[in-house]
Amino acid sequence: MMVCRWQGHCERVVPRCDLAPRGGRFFIEIGEARMYKKVSGEMSFVEREKEVLDFWKTHDIFRQSMTNRENGPVFTFYEGPPTANGKPHIGHILTRAIKDIIPRYKTMKGYYVLRKAGWDTHGLPVELEVERLLGIDGKPAIEAYGVEPFIAQCKQSVWKYKAEWEEMSERVGFWADMEDPYVTYENDYIESEWWALRTIWDKGLLYKGHKIVPYCPRCGTSLSSHEVAQGYQDVKETSIFVRFAVDGEPDTYLTAWTTTPWTLPSNVALCVNAEKEYVLAELDQDVDGGRRQVRYYVAGALVRDVLGENYRILERMPGRDLVGKTYQPLFSYANAQIEKSGKRAFIVTADPYVSLSEGTGIVHIAPAFGEDDARVGRQNDLPFIQLVDEDGTMPADVTDFAGVFCKDADPGLVRKLADEGKLIRTMPYEHSYPFCWRCDTPLIYYARNSWFIQMTAVRENLLRNNQTVNWIPEHIRDGRFGNFLDNVIDWSISRERYWGTPLPIWECGCGHRHLIGSIAELRAMSDDCPENIELHKPMIDQVHIRCDQCGGRMTRVPEVIDCWFDSGSMPFAQWHYPFENKELFEQNFPADFISEAIDQTRGWFYTLMAIGTLLFDQAPYKNVIVMGLVQDKNGQKMSKHKGNVVDPWQVLDKQGADAVRWYFYAAGSPWLPSRFSDEAVSEHQRKFMGTFWNTYAFYIMYAQIDGFNPVGKQLDRATLSVLDRWILSRLNSLIRKVDGQLERYDITGAARAIQAFTDDLSNWYVRRSRERFWQPDMNQDKINAYMTLYAALEALTRLSAPFVPFMTEAVYQNLVLSVEPQSLSSVHLCDFPVCDPDLIDSQLEKFMGDVLKIVTMGRAARNTAAIKNRQPLQRLFVVAPERLPAEYHALITDELNVRELVYLDDNVQLMDYRFKPQLRTLGRRFGKALVQVTDQLNALDGKEAMDELETQGYLVITVDGRHEHLTAEDLLIETVQPEGLATESDRDFTVSLDTRLTPELIEEGFVREIISKVQTMRRDSGFDVQDRIILRIDGNEYIWGIANRNQDFIADEVLATAVLAGTGPNSRAWDLNGEKATLSVERI
Repeated sequence: MMVCRWQGHCERVVPRCDLAPRGGRFFIEIGEARMYKKVSGEMSFVEREKEVLDFWKTHDIFRQSMTNRENGPVFTFYEGPPTANGKPHIGHILTRAIKDIIPRYKTMKGYYVLRKAGWDTHGLPVELEVERLLGIDGKPAIEAYGVEPFIAQCKQSVWKYKAEWEEMSERVGFWADMEDPYVTYENDYIESEWWALRTIWDKGLLYKGHKIVPYCPRCGTSLSSHEVAQGYQDVKETSIFVRFAVDGEPDTYLTAWTTTPWTLPSNVALCVNAEKEYVLAELDQDVDGGRRQVRYYVAGALVRDVLGENYRILERMPGRDLVGKTYQPLFSYANAQIEKSGKRAFIVTADPYVSLSEGTGIVHIAPAFGEDDARVGRQNDLPFIQLVDEDGTMPADVTDFAGVFCKDADPGLVRKLADEGKLIRTMPYEHSYPFCWRCDTPLIYYARNSWFIQMTAVRENLLRNNQTVNWIPEHIRDGRFGNFLDNVIDWSISRERYWGTPLPIWECGCGHRHLIGSIAELRAMSDDCPENIELHKPMIDQVHIRCDQCGGRMTRVPEVIDCWFDSGSMPFAQWHYPFENKELFEQNFPADFISEAIDQTRGWFYTLMAIGTLLFDQAPYKNVIVMGLVQDKNGQKMSKHKGNVVDPWQVLDKQGADAVRWYFYAAGSPWLPSRFSDEAVSEHQRKFMGTFWNTYAFYIMYAQIDGFNPVGKQLDRATLSVLDRWILSRLNSLIRKVDGQLERYDITGAARAIQAFTDDLSNWYVRRSRERFWQPDMNQDKINAYMTLYAALEALTRLSAPFVPFMTEAVYQNLVLSVEPQSLSSVHLCDFPVCDPDLIDSQLEKFMGDVLKIVTMGRAARNTAAIKNRQPLQRLFVVAPERLPAEYHALITDELNVRELVYLDDNVQLMDYRFKPQLRTLGRRFGKALVQVTDQLNALDGKEAMDELETQGYLVITVDGRHEHLTAEDLLIETVQPEGLATESDRDFTVSLDTRLTPELIEEGFVREIISKVQTMRRDSGFDVQDRIILRIDGNEYIWGIANRNQDFIADEVLATAVLAGTGPNSRAWDLNGEKATLSVERI
């Protein structure tokens, strides 16, 4: 016999357990051969995960999981391609975790899930990285270096962090085919994109236009609307109110407001709203502070905002009355160009787009720098003035600021306006402004010749296809994503850069254009196409084709395409469709599941939908989990500047992949921002993984002690205990629930359900069943306990495998394969558990739920009363909607250490009342005698007084010898807890502990306290659990008397051969429920 202290759950004597503490770890020492491998109680998850990784690699488990399901139904997952020239961060662990769990689940459900990895290799990020590497800056420097060697450097750079990405993906358990990934720079991939562009061209949806586009002057290229959407930053700038002198009206001005002073040199007109009211207002003070009358045209609704309080309205008029007025320009920089154009400028126009929400109601028009401005310019045949060069600097015409970056010219322009008396005032303005999402340069809206895909022509198709998608969360469909589609603009597809998919359009001097849709077509139409042509600049630029209109030589246009077109083409381009793998593509389109972060509603989610609609008029995905951003523990965005960036490897090396995965699954819905911290990960790890592991370790420990082998054993349903039947019902209810939740992509709901069950399994089923494992004989009840726990752990292992693949593998290898070596070699080759509805008993689960609720409330009542659980109490009172059958009572009384459970019909008996005078009515009535009233009310028996009040409607007291009646209106009545009860209430449940202690209860409490302290001393002294001791007690006659009267029981519990008075070795002073005593434990 020995004492078992498994995880602090018990302090009881058990047979044949040779569990010995060594170095803080428990090891089983058994002479007989054991079937199970011993399990450490330490949570060495990181080292164990590395062992599992080695096992997966050695046995190629991922590949096996695929080949085993080749004949199953197809489930398609698309991997959004990362860029390998940037390091992975903690957010990528979230994306890997969410992307991995659904394919694992579907594989275990019998589906064949292709998981082809991919790499996004083109675009500005790569070019910028290479520029930094080479120490060059900008397009002229690239041209000087040489485009061909620059492209070679780009191709090499994209793999800079490939190994780190692959290592991180492997370490977090993200299973994808990394050996045969799709790579967007490969010829096969590019050729599929050329086919797509040709299809769009043939539909008449690809065109060249001169438009105002978002433009990065640093990168020298335009951006698409979805790229712009990813780069907005909140900025504080200076906006200005300026005045334009009206021709023919002395001291009279048109007012305008702008947040972009750098566009004012290119001003050619002003614009009003023809239908809105405007006023001519007069001030007695000019902008220089001088006293003279000046007049301003301004929108009537905004006059006070613009001019302040001291103005007079001279005239009111509709905006149309201002149309045609002319004015003097603020600057003369554009005068020569305007005169050369022969067009009229500096006039007032009208357009409905002008609003009165802010500003002056009069808009300054610069057609080169805004879409509305350009439209107004075309409608009114205004001159086109663009006084900003392609590199974003002011040209030579702007003599005072030539060579200055346009936005940097703002302060100087404002000073010049102020010096010349043209500035009314400045105003700080905070707004969201677009920056280049790659190089962080402020964008400008700039007139460019660009190639566009006419997305506006398929707007309705986009919206219709979007309605077929199951967005998680649902509001994305009609909110963030739906709104973006509803306001879709034509896709600026061309980029004036180098490293990208070449736009396959060839032009002839005769004006003819042709778009090549395949390498075969290129070779057929070209006389100088190499056999092994590489589809990149500058090699492709050296290939010409014959013009089928004039027979002339056609040259490719210089642009490459938006790299987002690359990633949006992956559903077909990864298979080199339509040139190869037609059936494979058709089997895997559309995707059943994709997932990325919220910013991809303007990125990959959009380009997938756009291209899927353009080519196939179909949504390319069915289910999308949109992930929130990973923030620091204070809810702040992570950034190097703030110093709050989390290195993913620090977390993986400290807490392990499963812990981080579980945190992201259980902490909150994936689409919500997550507040990430070590502490949060550890807390979730402890709650689930720690509990799971401890429960598994408990089973293995006792199975080793008893030589128990579940193979060949059967559960005898007729003899199952109520706890067995309950946990098996809970298990199968859980399987049904988790299966349904994962089918609906409710990962967090499934994770939390698993965690709640694991807590019930450990802290209720095992806790309440442990004495059954201590039985000396292997009777049917003990077999039932073993088999029930084994069944629960085995099913829980498979159920949790998609969530925590490492720990479940480690458990499966021992729990199952140690006794059934013929089973599948990995948990990830197993089927997902299937619910057995015959084992579900909803009534039983409800009853046990009530038991747990009563126990939880009883523990809370003990805490409130500051009474330890080791201190026995006489009774527990319970008020509940339904009384539990008698077989549940012992669970409650034993767990709460009470001798009796008493049900009450209501909680009246658990309440007392306190009465006070209502001063509002009794103060005036009794005056100074109110003190007598208060004293008598304080002396009342609360319950009796309440009965009297409810029965006859009043209380009778005596004041100055007179009987006085007090009604409920005369009293303040408080509900109080009676003396000797500790009560907790929650909705329909009330529990109350009788906290009154008899001498017998007090003595039993001391006995339990002594046993607990001795067990602690045995452990701290390094005794083996089977060691016998002599226990000595000194320093307190009262404690010794209790120990002496109960020495047989104490000796049996602590393996003492004797309990003596006095002191000895290994002594320690203790406070035993307020009594000081010294205990000594001597090993013999």
